[in-house]
Amino acid sequence: MRLALAESEKAFAVGEVPVGAVVVQNGEVIASAHNLTEQLSDASAHAEMLALKQAAERLGTRRLSGCELYVTLEPCAMCMGAILNFRIGALCFGAFDDAAGCTVSRCELARLTNQGLPFVGGMLEDECRSILSRFFSERREQDRSARICTHTGGAEEQQTGEE
Repeated sequence: MRLALAESEKAFAVGEVPVGAVVVQNGEVIASAHNLTEQLSDASAHAEMLALKQAAERLGTRRLSGCELYVTLEPCAMCMGAILNFRIGALCFGAFDDAAGCTVSRCELARLTNQGLPFVGGMLEDECRSILSRFFSERREQDRSARICTHTGGAEEQQTGEE
């Protein structure tokens, strides 16, 4: 999970929602990725999706039943669908996602589809949640600053137009 957290820091550094994922087989990291949705202009470029694709390419198969996926945030419906379709052996995630998590928080997609998926949630949860909180706090502050600058700029332009 520490390696997934390192991936989430990479996402944070490039302005992406800081989620990282790592695929492990027999104790060896075979794939790692972080969110790239903004950089790639691709809504499906979540850390999990990218890491699963890398792992499948490396192993030459889409069946990853001998692998574990470590991800810093509980997977959404799209990612859970991919996890199930790639037949990942086990899932470990950090922070629970009450808004969009489809392992246990919003729904239990594996159970709904009658697929058994061993999972552990809450691994290094405080650290995983902390980087997300920091990212969104900074983003809100940037948005506030942008609104203030835009509002002030508009007032100055209006005042100049009246002179």
